[in-house]
Amino acid sequence: MIPQASMITSADLTAVLPELIISVGACLLLLVDLVLPKPARDWLAYLSLVILAAAGAATLQLATAQAEAFGGLFILDPYSSYFKLLLYLATGLTILLSIRYIQIERIHLGEYYAFLLFSTSGLMMMVSSGDLITIFLGLELASVSLYILAGLNRHELRPIEASAKYFVLGSLSAAIFLYGMSLLFGATGTTHLSTAAAALAHGQGDPVLVMAMIFLLVGFGFKVAVVPFHMWTPDVYEGAPTSVTAYMSVAVKAATFAVFLRVFLEVFGSIKPQWTGWLIGLSVATMVLGNLAAIVQQNIKRMLAYSSIAHAGYAMIGLIVGGELGTMSLMLYMAIYVLMNLGAFGVVILMRRAGVMGEQISDLSGLAKEHPAAALAMLIFMFSLAGIPPTAGFVAKFYLFMAAVDAGLVWLAVAGVLLSAVSAYYYLRVVMVMYMKEPAGPIELAWSPSAVAALVIVVAATVIIGLYPAPLVGYTQDAILHLSNLR
Repeated sequence: MIPQASMITSADLTAVLPELIISVGACLLLLVDLVLPKPARDWLAYLSLVILAAAGAATLQLATAQAEAFGGLFILDPYSSYFKLLLYLATGLTILLSIRYIQIERIHLGEYYAFLLFSTSGLMMMVSSGDLITIFLGLELASVSLYILAGLNRHELRPIEASAKYFVLGSLSAAIFLYGMSLLFGATGTTHLSTAAAALAHGQGDPVLVMAMIFLLVGFGFKVAVVPFHMWTPDVYEGAPTSVTAYMSVAVKAATFAVFLRVFLEVFGSIKPQWTGWLIGLSVATMVLGNLAAIVQQNIKRMLAYSSIAHAGYAMIGLIVGGELGTMSLMLYMAIYVLMNLGAFGVVILMRRAGVMGEQISDLSGLAKEHPAAALAMLIFMFSLAGIPPTAGFVAKFYLFMAAVDAGLVWLAVAGVLLSAVSAYYYLRVVMVMYMKEPAGPIELAWSPSAVAALVIVVAATVIIGLYPAPLVGYTQDAILHLSNLR
């Protein structure tokens, strides 16, 4: 059945209050930009942070609520609130890292901040969706905003090319996802997740349902960049402005995994044995290709792109395992991944200055001698991405691999550990270049107070979580207590 339209109530509006704050705030940014003098555009960044803080406060007020709004189209629960807070963190850190960078790139425009917020609102809609239609709407709002952001630097060819590639392949994946939705609707008569799950429980073995599942898997697989749907990632990551790359590498991946897990465990949970094997194959292929391809990269943005692909393979282990432990490990992994990946891109952003791209790994040569604080921050992020203790990345991988072992997938955990060892080669190569190579000349970094603040926050979080993960682990466990779709 299709959810029936009904009168909007105050409870409905309360449930979507964070989304309303972000969306209205993005529109406000566009209006303020019209009257704000060009030299004062930095204030748009701070206004964006205020909007995110207001949405965060509203989300915290609703963090323990458990309700449905708009006839089941929108779900309010601790699980969705967890990912919304993660999105605010990713967006806020991106804005702090962007203020000086977008001036250098000549894209210091009000649209930049507005489209970051529009994208965030779309991702928020996704993680709270109780229906495939609202998932699709949120996905497209986020995607269209990112197509624009990827090509916002119209003065250079690379961003335009990246935007075009992202748009074409993103449109194809959206069409595939939409076709999967139509097949599921044809087989069950609904796009509502819980209703489709009930219908599917009585329709096992229907080839149309299997085809629907495959098409939805492809749609999600493109957004999280798993093999073989990863082909867009290296070119788009390299060509887009680095701050945009940083945002899409963490925010889109976190939100997509959140809805990926919700859809597959709730809708297709009754036929989990049919798709577990597929996901295991995709996970292993993604980890292998991502890590091996990253080894030969000389451009650090492309290296981090393939690293991002590999991390999608690791994260899929949590989805494969399912249950409380698998869900918790995936949520924990996404939170830590946001911190360490944004931090790595943050240092790359500092390398960009007038006339120097700073995107080659060789550009980091001798960074430890010229700027020891920046080199130390990058070392921590590289160690964390490699999963070396006592960083947060070790905690993230420990819980994922522990979940795999607990589910009887010992060989999958062993594969993950071995490929993590492979990844240490290219992460530690960056450290070696910074500490063992001589600088080719003076290295000037594009420091700014906001970028320093962002990096201090991320470094501190990465180290503290690595040493004392209990509070984050406890909060993650609390966020899944009310999920009814765990199997």
